[in-house]
Amino acid sequence: MKELFETTASRRAFMGLFAGGVAAAAVQPAVAQAVQTSARIVIIGAGAAGTSLANRLVERLDGADITILDPSATHLYQPGLSLVAAGLKPSSYTESQTADWLPSGVSLITEAAAAIDPVAKTVGTSGGQTLAYDFLVVAPGLVLDHDAIEGFSLDMVGSNGIGALYAGPQYAAKTWEAASKFAEEGGVGLFTRPATEMKCAGAPLKHTFLIDDIAKRTAGEGKHEIHYAANNNSLFGVPIVSEKVRMLFEDRGITAQYSHVLKSVDAGAKIATFATPEGDAEMEYDYLHVIPPQRAPDVIRESGLSWADKWTDQGWVEVDMKTLRHLRYPDIFALGDVAGVPKGKTAASVKWQVPVVEDHLVAAINGNEGTAIYDGYTSCPLITRVGRAMLIEFDYRNNLTPSFPGVIAPLEELWISWLMKEVALKATYNAMLRGKA
Repeated sequence: MKELFETTASRRAFMGLFAGGVAAAAVQPAVAQAVQTSARIVIIGAGAAGTSLANRLVERLDGADITILDPSATHLYQPGLSLVAAGLKPSSYTESQTADWLPSGVSLITEAAAAIDPVAKTVGTSGGQTLAYDFLVVAPGLVLDHDAIEGFSLDMVGSNGIGALYAGPQYAAKTWEAASKFAEEGGVGLFTRPATEMKCAGAPLKHTFLIDDIAKRTAGEGKHEIHYAANNNSLFGVPIVSEKVRMLFEDRGITAQYSHVLKSVDAGAKIATFATPEGDAEMEYDYLHVIPPQRAPDVIRESGLSWADKWTDQGWVEVDMKTLRHLRYPDIFALGDVAGVPKGKTAASVKWQVPVVEDHLVAAINGNEGTAIYDGYTSCPLITRVGRAMLIEFDYRNNLTPSFPGVIAPLEELWISWLMKEVALKATYNAMLRGKA
C-alpha cells in the first residue's frame, strides 16, 4: 500500500514556495523590552494554546511566576490523527514529550485542574495543591463524550468495523485497521459528526474523502457505499464551502444524510441508530466512524466560567469573541477548544488567538488596555483525496480569507494544499509551540 500514498512531485520546490510565503505572511513585529513584573500567571493546559502562550510570555515578561498545569506527559499533535487513521502516518507521528516544548522559567505541574475559584483567584489541582494567581489562562482542551452514544465504548475501536480517530493516536491506528479492512472487502460505510461544537469540523469530511478514495483504489469502483451523516442541513459551516463539498460528494457517489446524529450503536448486529427530525432511523454498516459529542471539561462547567445563555449543554468559557477575555472576570482568558466563540477550535485558530491573549495580558500587567483583535480566523486543509486538498481559511463572518491569494485557490483541489497538510503544517505547528509563529 505504501506506493499508493507516495507523492512523486518535488517537495523541495514546494517547501521553497511555502517558506517564502510564510515568511512574508507571518512577519512578527519587533518584541518590546521585557516587562518587569512579579505577576503570578497560571495556565491550565499544555496543549497547542497553553504551550505557545507560555513560550511567548517568557520572552515578554521578566520576573513573572508562570505555572502550566497539565496531567499528561505526552503532547499530542492532533492535526496528524486524520493521517494516522488513513494509514498515511504512524501513531508516533503525533506524539512528543510535553516538557520538551516548555521553556526554562516555566513551572510544569503534571496534575489536572480540579477546581477554579474565580473570586478567590485560586486553582486547585488533582494532587491537592492550591495555586493562587493574578491572571489565569484556561486552555484545557475539550472532553470527548463517548458515553453519550449508547452501546459504544472505545474498546470496540478497530474491531467489528468501528473507527474513532479523535480518541487519540492508538485509536487512530486502530481506526485504520477497521477502515483498511472495509476498503479491501467493500460494503457500507457510515461517517458521522456530532451535533455539538467540535474541534476541527473538517476532520469528519477528511476521513470520509480519504477512505472513499483509498477504498476505490483498493477494491475498485462500485464495491463501496459511502454515507456521510451531517448533523444539520449543511455539510460545512461556511455556505460556499458546504456547496463545494456537496458537489464533490455528488461527483464521487457519496450520499449525504442530512440531520442525522448518531445516537446508539449495536456492534454485534452492525446497526447504527440516528436521531432525525422524523424520529430514530437505523442504518446497517460494514464500517462506522464515530465522532462523539464534545464539551468543556467538568472543572470549567463547575467553576461558573461558562456561558449561562448559550452552549449551556456544552459549557464553553464565556469570553469576548474579539479579545478572548472573560466577560465577568477580567483576569481570566480562554484559549483554543474551550473558548466560547463562534469559530476557532483548530490549531490554526490557536496561532492567531495566542498573540491576542498575550497582548491583552501584558497590557493588563502594565495597567493598560490591549489593542489586538481575534477576528475568528480558522483554517482547514480539507483533504479530498490522497494527494489533493483544499486550503479553506475563513473568519467569524464566513468570509474566505486566503493567505496566498493568486497562488492557492481555496476551493480547488490542489497538490500544494495537500503538502501543506501532509508536510508543512507540522513544522509550522512546532514553530508555533515555541512561540515563533
